[in-house]
Amino acid sequence: MLENDKARGRSMLPVSRRSFVQGLAAGGAVAALDWRAGWTCAETGQQQTPATLTGKDFELTIDSLPVNFTGRRSIATAVNGSVPGPILRWRQGDTVTISVTNRLPTPTSIHWHGMRIPAEMDGVPGLSYPGIAPGKTFVYRFPVLQNGTYWYHSHSGFQEQLGLWGALVIEPRDKDPIEYDRDYVVLLSDWTDTNPETLYSNLKKQSDYYNFHRRTAGTFIEDVKSKGLRSTVRNRLMLGRMDMSPTDIADVTSATYTYLMNGNPPDANWAALFKPGERVRLRFINASAMTLFDVRIPGLPMTVVQADGNYVQPVTVDEMRLGVAETYDVIVQPQEDQAYTIFAQPESRGSYARGTLAPRMGMTAAIPPMDPFPLRTMADMGMGGMAQRKGMKMSGMSSDQMPGMKDMQMNGTSQNSMPEMKDMDMSGMRDGALDQPAGKTPFPQPGLRTTRLMAPSSQRMSRTAQTREGEVPLRLGPEVASVPMSTSPRLRDPGDGLNGNGRRVLTYADLRALYKGVDGRPPTREIILHLTGNMVRFIWGFDAYKFSQAEPIHLKLGERVRFVLINDSMMEHPIHLHGLWSELENGSGELSPYKHTLLVKPAERVSYLISADTPGRWAFHCHLLYHMAAGMFRTVVVS
Repeated sequence: MLENDKARGRSMLPVSRRSFVQGLAAGGAVAALDWRAGWTCAETGQQQTPATLTGKDFELTIDSLPVNFTGRRSIATAVNGSVPGPILRWRQGDTVTISVTNRLPTPTSIHWHGMRIPAEMDGVPGLSYPGIAPGKTFVYRFPVLQNGTYWYHSHSGFQEQLGLWGALVIEPRDKDPIEYDRDYVVLLSDWTDTNPETLYSNLKKQSDYYNFHRRTAGTFIEDVKSKGLRSTVRNRLMLGRMDMSPTDIADVTSATYTYLMNGNPPDANWAALFKPGERVRLRFINASAMTLFDVRIPGLPMTVVQADGNYVQPVTVDEMRLGVAETYDVIVQPQEDQAYTIFAQPESRGSYARGTLAPRMGMTAAIPPMDPFPLRTMADMGMGGMAQRKGMKMSGMSSDQMPGMKDMQMNGTSQNSMPEMKDMDMSGMRDGALDQPAGKTPFPQPGLRTTRLMAPSSQRMSRTAQTREGEVPLRLGPEVASVPMSTSPRLRDPGDGLNGNGRRVLTYADLRALYKGVDGRPPTREIILHLTGNMVRFIWGFDAYKFSQAEPIHLKLGERVRFVLINDSMMEHPIHLHGLWSELENGSGELSPYKHTLLVKPAERVSYLISADTPGRWAFHCHLLYHMAAGMFRTVVVS
């Protein structure tokens, strides 16, 4: 049980294939040890709980650990002897020191996901530092400039798949605008007993290796009965020409994955306690390697209050989709003396992660039935479909003319704006840089005491970038299997498998920041990037280039830039830019939500603003681990 009762107070993969396999062989020696000392929750049926560490100074050790999540013994990569690693609780305004010792036979690393820190502390081998060699200790030290829910994980080889991850909880320096009585981390992940190198090799040889929903003669007959012969044949021929399948929902599925909640498989049933009437804060973190999770608590509405560690105006939903690496904080308030199931099913369905919210230990609630396996739609292929039914125009508009935004307020104000925002002062800018050249030292996280930097009056009339880069026509070939006929934002679309299910599902259009964004300057540049791939060959990249072929993206320190991502594939991609905030342009104007990871749907165009306020070499990649390994990675250089 993870509780904090408030009332009581260019080398992306530096580990070679050979050294990785050698590391696993060395781990085999660990397997010969006494398994009773390992993590045996699948055998005992008892829930496991990682430790919570607080303070300013921390010591972490990375080592191999025998585990059993599935009934089969395996080897994980653990932090301080646990998977997940310990929950680290920091406080905004402190300077923290974390000594990390590597006891693995291979190099390792820890990346502090979503943290605004100096580049040399970011933890990406080959970009910001060399990594942590076997037997060595690296000391991370940096000021904590933000608050909220984040997480940490390895950026070395496939160690993230092997269990090297944990939660970060940062308490605000000022009074938390979120009121709650209990506070729990709910960390979701996917585990496989298969060697990650083998898994990746399987995908390279056969990209649908783990897809057990491939179309057959039987599904053809079913489609003919429901849609007619002509429509079915036309649809199949079109998909064949595009070399696509509507069942390409996920590359890796429950065919090999077991889904964990705080390191517990479903049968272990992780539990959190409450008293009826209490406000319970649940900090959901998707720490998986490849899985999008659809999360709900049947019978209990969830009020979303933070997205990726940043406050948002409360929005109540029944369900939400977490892309890989996203975090959402929600408030639930159970009134009845009964148990509730915390249910997280992957987009590909098949299995689930599960926990219980209950007034007493030992109580359980019914597990809801699995939703139907979703199929890709015409909209996912850039062929209209849902987007047209929603009245969206499918043209290549600029982000200031994005479809779906005309009916949204653009002035950044609403009746729900917080009264505290009227009397903001400049004192909170001591963590920022308004007394320095704009944007050349890190802007502070939006909060109660921050105010908005406005552009000079000569620039205020400009809502569009002065220059554009990257809009180059793509040609079909080995790196690009298809290009959608058209794209659109799809911000009001909850995603495949969630439309029309009778539940209120969170969308990006619902996110509206609680506090105004700090940098109000318009962008002077627009960088357009296509998310491209060949699913059959399992090749992924930006603008048809793999990481090994691509040049860095250069940003000038202090400039304001708009990034436009165009997904030319039929799969979702959670895109993460290290070191800088991504201000999603969803029609909220001054209240655009700040995020560190953006889930881009198939055939979707998404734009967001960047303040290049922190110098260094930053990773920019898809957070699907095997997509990143296959080439969907770039370097962003701020100088």
